[in-house]
Amino acid sequence: MSVTRKLFITIVSFIVAMCLVFAFVTQIVLKDILNVMVDASRTKEVKVLSDLFIDHYEKKGGSWEGVQQLQVGRKIDRDAGLLLLSPKGERLYHAGAVPDQSITLFGIRSQIPKEGKTIAFLYYYDPEVAHLSKLRMGIRDSTTVLLIAGATVFVLLSLPVAYWLSKRLTAPLRSMIPAIDRLGQGELGIQVPVVSRDEYGKTAKAFNEMSQQLQQAEEIRRNLFANVAHELRTPLTILQGKLEWIQQRGQPVQPESLLPLQDELIRLNRLVDDLHQLSLAEAKKLPLDQKPTDIPQLFSRIIDRIQPDADRKGVEIRLHCDAGIPSISVDSNRITQVFLNLLTNALRYTPPGGSVKIDITEKKEGLQIQVSDTGVGIPPEHLPHLFNRFYRTDESRARSRGGMGLGLAIAKEFVMAHHGTIEVESTPDQGTTFIVELPFQGAVGEHQPVLPPIDREMEK
Repeated sequence: MSVTRKLFITIVSFIVAMCLVFAFVTQIVLKDILNVMVDASRTKEVKVLSDLFIDHYEKKGGSWEGVQQLQVGRKIDRDAGLLLLSPKGERLYHAGAVPDQSITLFGIRSQIPKEGKTIAFLYYYDPEVAHLSKLRMGIRDSTTVLLIAGATVFVLLSLPVAYWLSKRLTAPLRSMIPAIDRLGQGELGIQVPVVSRDEYGKTAKAFNEMSQQLQQAEEIRRNLFANVAHELRTPLTILQGKLEWIQQRGQPVQPESLLPLQDELIRLNRLVDDLHQLSLAEAKKLPLDQKPTDIPQLFSRIIDRIQPDADRKGVEIRLHCDAGIPSISVDSNRITQVFLNLLTNALRYTPPGGSVKIDITEKKEGLQIQVSDTGVGIPPEHLPHLFNRFYRTDESRARSRGGMGLGLAIAKEFVMAHHGTIEVESTPDQGTTFIVELPFQGAVGEHQPVLPPIDREMEK
């Protein structure tokens, strides 16, 4: 059963139920009001007659024997009637010329109690009471007919309204079904119109985002296979060509002839190792050996490693951090790989005479490390994809410089494994800044000596 039909049935059922409840409550209230109106007109007379019958019942020791000899009829008018019935409906007493059926139908009915039990029912009748009773019955019957007719008309008028409302409420959902079917058939990236701001609009927006993410994921998957195949094909082709050349020569192989083969094998091993680390990080299975680490000292060691490259290129490196920077719990090897990659990229794209600056500051929830350079910068259209696997901003120069497009992807995953964040800001021809924030997880700054500010410069 469709949602439209379920909603239509629910609305109609609710309307019918409310009509029935309204009719029932109206009948109960109206019946009580009319009964009180009739009974109140002869309350005193009925009370006097009830007391006479109770007095007789008590005098006879709890029996109605001889009740017909009571001269109760003198206390009522000539055109009135009186009827006393036992709890089982047996006739005990009758006075007046009015038939029993008219007395029970149009008379006032009251109980005669004794010690919490009903010992008889007394019916009192006179023309005025009969008139009020007929009026009560007419009002009640007329009200019943009007309620039934009104409820029927209301329900019939509500059916098209309920149908229109159910169709309108489910229209956004029905419009999404073809798109969902097309998405299930593999048409990734399909979008549905967002026509409202309610839950349907949010659902449509979430569907569009999911469809885009699936399309992007599929593109990333295809690009990954293509890039992995491309990266593997180059060294394998070189290895195959070298080996065929060696075989065709038929001469002893000189050690220096094997060096290019070794270089390509190293490249293959590095590619496989990077992919392995990246897959572990993305699967949240990357092992981390987190220990209290002094980040300024960590950067000093990293700078020592890249100092020869900076000297050869004539790039100035400056390290600055505030006093009292606390140690934080990180995997020093993973974090070293992150910042070594950032600094290597900064040196690679910074022209001679430029500079690379490292700023370490303490924030409320962790440390912020900025790696800035005065290099060529990155065009804005490349920034959203910079941390994707195998993504290169300059395909013509990346391979010659040794890059495989995995360094920044690995850096991002390593930082995220430490519950940190990494962002990039860049302006073409002015430079690039990478901003890394590492939280105080297991911070031990209170147990470490306060370090003086560091302002270190490395020049050619």
